[in-house]
Amino acid sequence: MSKGTLHQTVLQAEAIEALAIKKDGNYIDATFGRGGHSKAILSLLSEKGCLIAIDRDPEAITHANKFKDQDSKLKVVQATFGEIGKLEETEELRGKIDGILFDLGVSSPQLDNPDRGFSFMHNGPLDMRMNQMDQLSAAQWINTATEKEIADVLFRFGEERHSRRMAKRVVAARQEKDIETTGQLAELVKAANPAWEKGKHPATRAFQAIRIHINNELEQIEDALNGAVELLRGEGRLVVISFHSLEDRIVKNFLTNKARGDNFPRDLPVTAEQLNPTLKKIWKSDKSKRNRSFK
Repeated sequence: MSKGTLHQTVLQAEAIEALAIKKDGNYIDATFGRGGHSKAILSLLSEKGCLIAIDRDPEAITHANKFKDQDSKLKVVQATFGEIGKLEETEELRGKIDGILFDLGVSSPQLDNPDRGFSFMHNGPLDMRMNQMDQLSAAQWINTATEKEIADVLFRFGEERHSRRMAKRVVAARQEKDIETTGQLAELVKAANPAWEKGKHPATRAFQAIRIHINNELEQIEDALNGAVELLRGEGRLVVISFHSLEDRIVKNFLTNKARGDNFPRDLPVTAEQLNPTLKKIWKSDKSKRNRSFK
């Protein structure tokens, strides 16, 4: 998608259907982005309804405040979604939220802006911070981390098989010159990758891994899901859109554990109700087999 292309909201119809919007309900869009999902939710709410939009990105918050000026049902909060259960705006609605939506990962406006440094497709400053007020940029990290630290991050968060080769190449290169741009890093990773996957840029996994590490994304997901469950009312909906295996694994394990309840021994004679399940999975029988859950 080019920089001038209009942002397309991913799975908007499916997400809205899964939320089962009540016109007088209270909802949270925990990853506002450019507001596609929020706009759809707001259109279904009455004046008694409420939507809290959360994002850590100042640019997203600027867009959210424009929405807020046009719709009094919207509250805007700049925070990480991992803080969802601790915010003043959500505390007052604890146990009263009818639906929460998470759209995980980086958004296309972030990828399309070279100045944000998320993409190997556009040369720009190697930044990758969701909130550029955060202390550590990708450039600062890549130029100071040890070879082992770099390799570990690429392997853990990018599932990159050639992480050690890439880390070695990066450390050797930075001894000559600091790595300051996405283009520099992409070329180094590409040169160190001996087996390019068909249809995938050789730097894809490495860039994903560094972005996840810089923004502490996986830990944020775990905190966010636990916080969300505490906010939902009975039969409130929790809807999560995820795109890669690491996110997907965390979400699915969380939903499975909460739907199963207490971890008693298998041979203990207890009923399903006695296990105290927190969530109930709702399956939609289509090709994507997305799972939805409510408290």
